[in-house]
Amino acid sequence: MSKTILILEGDGIGPEIIQQAQRVLELVNERFQLGITFTHGLLGGAAIDATGNPLPEDTLAKAKAADAILLGAVGGPKWEPLPMAQRPERGLLGIRSTLNLFANLRPAILYPQLVHASSLKPELVSGLNILIVRELTGDIYFGQPRGVRTLENGEREGFNTAVYRESEIRRIGKVAFDLAQKRGGKLCSVDKANVMEVTELWREVMTELGKDYPAVALSHMYVDNAAMQLVRAPKQFDVVVTGNLFGDILSDEAAMLTGSIGMLPSASLDENAKGMYEPCHGSAPDIAGKNLANPLATILSAAMLLRYSLNAADAADAIELAVSQVLDQGYRTGDIYTEGTRKVGTSEMGDAVINALQGS
Repeated sequence: MSKTILILEGDGIGPEIIQQAQRVLELVNERFQLGITFTHGLLGGAAIDATGNPLPEDTLAKAKAADAILLGAVGGPKWEPLPMAQRPERGLLGIRSTLNLFANLRPAILYPQLVHASSLKPELVSGLNILIVRELTGDIYFGQPRGVRTLENGEREGFNTAVYRESEIRRIGKVAFDLAQKRGGKLCSVDKANVMEVTELWREVMTELGKDYPAVALSHMYVDNAAMQLVRAPKQFDVVVTGNLFGDILSDEAAMLTGSIGMLPSASLDENAKGMYEPCHGSAPDIAGKNLANPLATILSAAMLLRYSLNAADAADAIELAVSQVLDQGYRTGDIYTEGTRKVGTSEMGDAVINALQGS
């Protein structure tokens, strides 16, 4: 049975890193006889340049029809002068909302080969394996009312609304509890319940839901303390669940514990495990087109795609093993380079992963 992957290259380094990930997918597709076909679409700044719309109808139709989506990155300074509603990021938010991709999974795993690339001491991060579960379609990014208005005295005022319904909290909570039950049995729910009513409700719902998971040890932590604990003692965490805004910030912080955000994949899933997969990093326009970007986060996102949306665990395992072997061999892009290793570019890193796959 044919399975369709929609490829969205996006902006900046997006086309370069996607090219390497697609090469990997094409190889495992042939090797494991997965029956994958590929389609392509425009999203973000590239879509604005071509159509005037960050999320063209053609792309949205392809996204709805696909079994999974692989995205590079969107955005860049070129489009920042545009009104907020017309910027590249609105296309990304739009596709998440339209497809109801509410569960964002962001693993922060420190490969043992990269322990010295972390900004923290090896004893603090060695063996790190955290999974951050971020609610992705609610909170202040989508809440209404929002905007900028002029007050009676002529002063401008910006406003956004943080909103969560009980059903939204319960839905993401169930995902996090299920994952924690399969991992180390620990779940930390992050909120700001001491000052925000919306996260007071979050804590209440998580506590209620925890009664259905007696094998999972549930804890609660204020977001400011969580930010501190991630750099003080990060290995205390197993699975972390939080809202859209806090998850956005904390997952990027956790990514840097691993040595580089260029190593971190992510998955955004709906209730049926259809998902959009993308690296956690941005479009890095300063290095776009220079063969400098690290494609491993995108390649590992492709592995997550195979695991979660296409039920091809063997192929996902093969990709992850190949990445580990490449790191063992000393290949490093600039973001993870340390003295004594071999610095390579985007395409060379892709070649190394391909060679590892072919040799396994």
